[in-house]
Amino acid sequence: MNTEPDRNFGVVVVGVGRAGFVRIRELRNPHASSAFLNLIGFVSRRELGSIDEVPQISLEDALSSQEVEVAFICSESSSHEDYIRQFPNAGKHVLVEYPMTLSWVAAKDLWELAEQKGKVLHEEHVELLMEEFAFLKKEVVGKDLLKGSLLFTAAPLEEEQFGFPAFSGISRLTWLVSLFGELSLVSATLEERKEDQYMKMTMCLETENKSPLTWIEEKAPGLKRNRRLSFHFRSGCMENMPNVGINKNILLKDQNIFVQKLLGQFSEEELAAEKKRILHCLWLAGEIQKHCCSK
Repeated sequence: MNTEPDRNFGVVVVGVGRAGFVRIRELRNPHASSAFLNLIGFVSRRELGSIDEVPQISLEDALSSQEVEVAFICSESSSHEDYIRQFPNAGKHVLVEYPMTLSWVAAKDLWELAEQKGKVLHEEHVELLMEEFAFLKKEVVGKDLLKGSLLFTAAPLEEEQFGFPAFSGISRLTWLVSLFGELSLVSATLEERKEDQYMKMTMCLETENKSPLTWIEEKAPGLKRNRRLSFHFRSGCMENMPNVGINKNILLKDQNIFVQKLLGQFSEEELAAEKKRILHCLWLAGEIQKHCCSK
């Protein structure tokens, strides 16, 4: 990335929850990739006026402005599809927090729209930029998996905003697919006690070599955010994760990747492989939802 950009792209941040605030902060700080991005304003349903001297603008102005060339979509998951559809149609590039949509069909349609308009559509996956994932990737490479499991616990999320648990938990599914390749669904069950805000979703998956992988999402008030994993290989076992360091600036790392895409620094093969992985994970999440809801 050149330190002296030939041009920069006008950016609007849509949604100013936790991720949106961090995006605004990174865009305002003097990072290498931020030199290519010029923060024009933010869009929010709340009347905020300004944030750190960044003005609030309407969605209509963001879509029609010649200055705005890029949208960072940081709103709740249920609104992503509508926002993504509007910005490429208005000639803007899009960075969106995961999951891109709550439907594989919609995601496929939106990607085709962005390609038709000649615009970058980038789905953030910061879980792949974490120190833990980098460690796992090195440990797994070249090993023959016999079986594995991944359990994630946390406080509950509003399904209306964040989607069915297979979608709100898609970062765990992305880990498994990125580590072991495309997966098929064997079975999926959902246990709920709505009066207790308790939910446990259990998915039995299978690698292309027929090795079983179990993914469990368990949510309830008071449950700490925690990830426990167990992978058994022919050469030995991995039980849980060692402390491999602090995850620093992962949204900034994602911003760097997005800017590289804007500058055409990713090959067609890299972009196609990423698109294939993302769509596969969204398709699997949809299949899991169908299995659970049919019962």
